[in-house]
Amino acid sequence: MNIYIGNLPFNLGEEDLREIFEEYGEVTTTKIISDKFSGRSKGFGFVEMESDEEANKAIQELNNAEVGGRNIKVNESKPRENNDRRGGGGGDRRGGGGYQRRERY
Repeated sequence: MNIYIGNLPFNLGEEDLREIFEEYGEVTTTKIISDKFSGRSKGFGFVEMESDEEANKAIQELNNAEVGGRNIKVNESKPRENNDRRGGGGGDRRGGGGYQRRERY
């Protein structure tokens, strides 16, 4: 099961996150999401656990638990919806507008 963890302290590392969740079972992977420009943690991450039963227990026990002075949010990660953040409505995206040359007679 893939687990989402939010409101993480910015100084928490992936190994620290692994240690917290290993108390509840086998952790397959940990990933803290960081800003691609600054490299600084964005304050959320993901943990993958082999057993759904162990993962559910971790979610129950750790949701709203205090870690590094912050109450973390823990729940099952849902697949990302395809939100097109580019905006605009469909239609022809070839551009347009501007000066159009007219044919001469």
